[in-house]
Amino acid sequence: MYKILTIICFFLALNCNAEEFKLRKLYDLSKPWGLTFYNSDLIVTEQGGKIFYLGLSEKSKKEISHNLNFLEIGQGGLLDIINHNKKLYVCYTEKRIGGTSTSIATGYLVSNKIEFKNIFRAEPPIDSGYHFGCRMVIRNSMLFASIGERGKGMIAQDASKHPGSIIRINLDGSPPKSNPKFNKEKRWLPEIYQIGIRNPQGMTLSPYDNKIYISNHGPRGGDFFGEIKIGENYGWKIIAWGGTNYDFTKIGDGSAWKPGFTKPLKTWVPSIAVSGTQIYKGNEFTSLNNHILIGSLKDQSLRKINFKNSVIGKEKIIFKGDIGRIRDLKIDSSGKIYLLSNGPGALWLMTRR
Repeated sequence: MYKILTIICFFLALNCNAEEFKLRKLYDLSKPWGLTFYNSDLIVTEQGGKIFYLGLSEKSKKEISHNLNFLEIGQGGLLDIINHNKKLYVCYTEKRIGGTSTSIATGYLVSNKIEFKNIFRAEPPIDSGYHFGCRMVIRNSMLFASIGERGKGMIAQDASKHPGSIIRINLDGSPPKSNPKFNKEKRWLPEIYQIGIRNPQGMTLSPYDNKIYISNHGPRGGDFFGEIKIGENYGWKIIAWGGTNYDFTKIGDGSAWKPGFTKPLKTWVPSIAVSGTQIYKGNEFTSLNNHILIGSLKDQSLRKINFKNSVIGKEKIIFKGDIGRIRDLKIDSSGKIYLLSNGPGALWLMTRR
């Protein structure tokens, strides 16, 4: 199945060059959520609890058994997965006494099975099916993860609790001694790196500046893309980045931003329900180099935003409504783009025509 679309790129705002691309469905899936490269293939999670090994050079789909104590509830379930030197890290909704938590476990793939061991649990467990966050990135042998605020609003300002934060842990789950807790923020939990976030559904390590960026869901309006910064505060729910409550009432005094809080690099009002994000660097689509790629759940689009020299520029829609709700995307070493879609669930490959 092929869909032929066109990316229009502008050079010096004068000359126009077009790159045609094709979208090919590789596999049907059920509510896929996260994907990671493994050897020359992919490992994909489904929210309902399944993990699949998907062959790319030779088509084969194998379910991987595991021992996770997960619970599919609301927006929760089996969520992100990343591979680091053949060790797999998974972020998931763990069933616990008193509710559920955003938890992280790790293990090796052996004989089509992974025996996971927990290395992090968000405290406290909360009885809610909302806002788990659960995106992960590894940089300098440390794991960063988004911990959603579970729909509890001002908990994101309470650094004695994990929900509503970005955490940073060593690969064994221990907190780095350079985290804020061990420096100026004595009241913060030792794993917390930044506070004041709502529900980041995308996280990426830039191949250009080695910084980590997130895409975060606002309420009614106020989605944003921004850099994570140690010891800082994005402000939720004192501010809402231009959004309002779902009943249209103001959040706080209605300010989109206030001094003293981390300022997003880009916001969307109304919301587009931002999802997976990557910063493109590759040879497959040279016109996309130095661009943010970001998916949308709400309008089912893939968007590009000029990000040369880490400065936000023009935003354009690459395609919209062609593959369903875009949940996640990854870029391989040659620049080919793999996308996960929901409704219907599938893995897609985007290449030049």
